Amino acid sequence: MPITTAHIRTTLDDYLNARPDDKPLLAPLAELLDGGADLTSRKEFRGHVTAGAILADPDGRILHIRHRALNRWLLPGGHLEPEDTDLLTAARRELTEETGIPASAAIPASRLPIHIDAHPIPANPAKEEPGHHHFDFRFLFRTVADVVELQTEEVTAAAWRAADTIADVALREQVLRALR
Repeated sequence: MPITTAHIRTTLDDYLNARPDDKPLLAPLAELLDGGADLTSRKEFRGHVTAGAILADPDGRILHIRHRALNRWLLPGGHLEPEDTDLLTAARRELTEETGIPASAAIPASRLPIHIDAHPIPANPAKEEPGHHHFDFRFLFRTVADVVELQTEEVTAAAWRAADTIADVALREQVLRALR
């Protein structure tokens, strides 16, 4: 069964119960959910949900990928697909697609996202997409595996980096706390 609005709402509520200081940042997400928006559809340009994977190796390094279209180092992740059954599974699928690391080798640290981020995405005329927002549900995974094969349509490189180099300050703090 595809990801439902109820699943997104429950995951958001559980996250905000654990991190109430994030309520102002995520208020637009809650408002879209309350208004009945289909946040699983990438055609919902007021904003839609994406799933991200923060993958830690035994040394506490975090896997970063070089995103082809944005030409930036990012963490693995992307849009939801109809076959995704929950947000955690979607994050793991994206990780596997982009890096070739088997899903079975990515062990979730929790069923609760380590971070939910709201960020703007620039317009993409090639895809006929206006600027919009992503609400990225990010999950922490641990692994002893290494990158197998990059999804070259979207990813140009991969690198393991120290957790304290994560660009997003809020995410970096959560990851460092979880890895202690």
